[in-house]
Amino acid sequence: MSLRDYVRKRRLDATPEPGVEQAGAKAGAKSRRTRAQPIFVVQLHHARARHYDFRLEADGVLKSWAVPKGPSLRAGERRLAVEVEDHPLDYAGFEGDIPQGHYGAGHVDIFDRGTWQSDGDALEQIAAGKLDFELDGERLHGRFTLVRTRPSGRQRQWLLIKRSDEHAQDSDADAMVEAMGAGLDAPISTARTRGATKTAKRAAKKSAVKTAAKASDKNVSEPTTRAVKVKPVSKESVAKRSSAKASTASTDWRKQALALPGAVVATMPTQIDLQLATLREHPPVGGDWLHEIKWDGYRLIACRQRGTRLESRNRLDWTGRFPALTEAVDGLPLRSAILDGELIAQDRAGHSDFGELQRRLEAGQVDALRYVVFDLLYLDGIDLRGAAQSARRDLLREVLAAGEASPLAFSEHVQGPADQVLAASAKAGLEGIISKRADAPYRGGRSQAWIKLKHKADEEFIVVGYTPPKNSRQGFGSLLLARPENGGLVYVGRVGSGFSDDTLRSLTRRLRGLHTEQAAVELPEHVPFSRRSVHWVEPQLVIDVHSRGRGKEGLIRQASFARLREDKRGADLDTASAKKRSGGRARAAAADVRAKPVAKPAAKSPGKSSAKATAAEEQGMSELRITHPERIVFPGAKISKGEVADYYRAVERWLLPELIERPVSLLRCPDGIGSQCFFHKHHSDGFGPDVHPVSLRESAGQADYVYVDDIHGVLALVQMNTLEFHPWGARRDKPDKPDRLIFDLDPAEGIAWTELKRAAREVRDRLAEIGLDSWVRLSGGKGAHVCVPIQRGPDWPQVKAFCEAFADAMVENSPLRYVATASKAVRKDRIFIDWLRNSRGATSVTGWSLRAREGAPVAMPLRWEEFARSRASTDFELGKALSRAKRLRSDPWEGYASSQQRLPKL
Repeated sequence: MSLRDYVRKRRLDATPEPGVEQAGAKAGAKSRRTRAQPIFVVQLHHARARHYDFRLEADGVLKSWAVPKGPSLRAGERRLAVEVEDHPLDYAGFEGDIPQGHYGAGHVDIFDRGTWQSDGDALEQIAAGKLDFELDGERLHGRFTLVRTRPSGRQRQWLLIKRSDEHAQDSDADAMVEAMGAGLDAPISTARTRGATKTAKRAAKKSAVKTAAKASDKNVSEPTTRAVKVKPVSKESVAKRSSAKASTASTDWRKQALALPGAVVATMPTQIDLQLATLREHPPVGGDWLHEIKWDGYRLIACRQRGTRLESRNRLDWTGRFPALTEAVDGLPLRSAILDGELIAQDRAGHSDFGELQRRLEAGQVDALRYVVFDLLYLDGIDLRGAAQSARRDLLREVLAAGEASPLAFSEHVQGPADQVLAASAKAGLEGIISKRADAPYRGGRSQAWIKLKHKADEEFIVVGYTPPKNSRQGFGSLLLARPENGGLVYVGRVGSGFSDDTLRSLTRRLRGLHTEQAAVELPEHVPFSRRSVHWVEPQLVIDVHSRGRGKEGLIRQASFARLREDKRGADLDTASAKKRSGGRARAAAADVRAKPVAKPAAKSPGKSSAKATAAEEQGMSELRITHPERIVFPGAKISKGEVADYYRAVERWLLPELIERPVSLLRCPDGIGSQCFFHKHHSDGFGPDVHPVSLRESAGQADYVYVDDIHGVLALVQMNTLEFHPWGARRDKPDKPDRLIFDLDPAEGIAWTELKRAAREVRDRLAEIGLDSWVRLSGGKGAHVCVPIQRGPDWPQVKAFCEAFADAMVENSPLRYVATASKAVRKDRIFIDWLRNSRGATSVTGWSLRAREGAPVAMPLRWEEFARSRASTDFELGKALSRAKRLRSDPWEGYASSQQRLPKL
């Protein structure tokens, strides 16, 4: 089917349904969605025969089925789904009345919406007659299947089946509609009056609205905790004010919005992929940054279109919780808008106080809360996400100034050196600042365009249990904490301080409702409390914890409770944001290595080495003896084999996360780099028990490749004269499902390093434009690697095609600077964007690996700001790399391992 059928069946000049030409910046709509998952929508359609329309975005349209009884959440239950014509993407936002006498006459409401995904090519599965997929909506979650039962005829019939998973329950769409009352399942006559009824209810509550906390009367010229001056709620009706002003002002707003470079005409998005800030230790450099207060509250999206809807960061509908705020957004003189901001409570000093916010929410005292708005994403038919941050904020300031709603405030910013702004915020007693690139568009997900700088380090953890209280304390003694890792949970320690009496009582009530006999984590062998005394709870509650880093066992030190995250659950932390900042990759490695402690480095004397090995065995440790540790491997630098082993021991924390559990090719140099070296990829029994085989498919059949899972395996390979480690872009458990992309920038002779850095930044920025964050590494040879983690799903041919197309696009734009073919004949005076490493069996040197080159250079992962200061690919040799490893307090590739980004379509 095609959109021709959609157009043929309708008189689009006489119905409110979207036309194809409207959707039609379809190319534009598709490009805006390349960074996000495809959407789905379920609409309740009161046509001649009431039914649900089930629609999935695929290939730039909405594939559609009419489901008479609606989706079921009962595992295995089948619902008839009749395939109908494709609909334009804009139809996902359609609600309203289709006039009598027209195709599909009746009222349409949105029952559910969200994102969906499938394994493999969705169009191919649909063509084959079976589509397995997963929904992530507001009401529908989990795995479903569509199976075609009648492939031909006037109506192609399918079955919509709910699969058995944790989201299955004894309910269906009709039951959910009934639970919601008359609002959604109303006939046309009732539906037309809903808006007026809601407005009347809000007006009845209006007298209870109080003015917010005191506001500053002066403009913010430096970081301050005082809110921006806003006018109190007027005594006139918000509904009257809205209707009177919208007719005169909205056209001007639309004109102003459309004048911004990057803004486009579009229907309102059905969902927003929130932009998130990346936590960094060091402030950004340069003057093109806007610095805002880091507000301590709940992220909130306000969508205004025929009424206002408030959504939490995990897309819960919070509209009914905040009538004064809903009323205030309704009162803005515009027709439609999407605002992004933070819901806060202020203490007497004007600080945003998360504890006070939670207290007021629990007590139902919500009228004095403030909605501090920091971004404007959509305005009167114009999508502003492609416009610059500074331009969006200027327009937002004007929009908010035109209203008279006290719960709304503009989040002011300052420009200037970030380090000075951060210092000033510390003096003001603030939690920190958010620095945003002034020229950056709004991009969903976590990126380097928004930087979070905090004065206190904190982390989010999942509560998995608690110990009983001691002495006079009530409730519990301490909370047992865990973090997500590799699909499970890992114990990270406990927290027993920082709780007020109110918090103890509140948390105790919640914990008692979550009791379970099943422990969610394994405790270490030695814990300073009785295992039998632990009360285990379901891993649902998420808390913020202040700590002073990690101890040797990877457990948090000097922990103090900061707050309960009401807006997050344990599952949210696992999928969305365990993406935590404090060196997740390194901690994962530490957990893996903990089971096999490594003795001190071997001395260069064989006799001493043997003695150390004996001592290690007496302590229960496994120690590998390095033979001929005195043999010189790097003649120019006079570095021995023993020193190579010492180096890899010293950097294991940073080396292992990118290396372990992957097939790996080795560069071995039995007589040092001055003699013949060779690559080795197949397993040999001579490598010893710490080097493992993994059977992989080759052109000639199956063969055993090499992988390691701890530092012992690395040292065993060093013993076999390995200098370099080149892992695959996939893990051994799913070797045909890559989880990272590599763009190896290889400059021709004579290309200046500044040009290479410029090329790497261009690759980074182009990736960011399609929603992909990237990390950079000096190769230790001639160039640099731009590395992109992705979720496993696409196969090697898909990944290779993507990387080839990306490289070709860069060459097409700058043919005198770049080349995408390996032929040296055409690479003169150009930088080769090597995308060929993104195929099955191809490898790339891992971070912290030595290179078999004179001087013993190291392939070094860097932060982007460090890369900007680099002078050559070989900036780090063995000695300098050792110093860096000792000095590092956080992972320069922070966020890499926990990234959840997906490969987009180009």
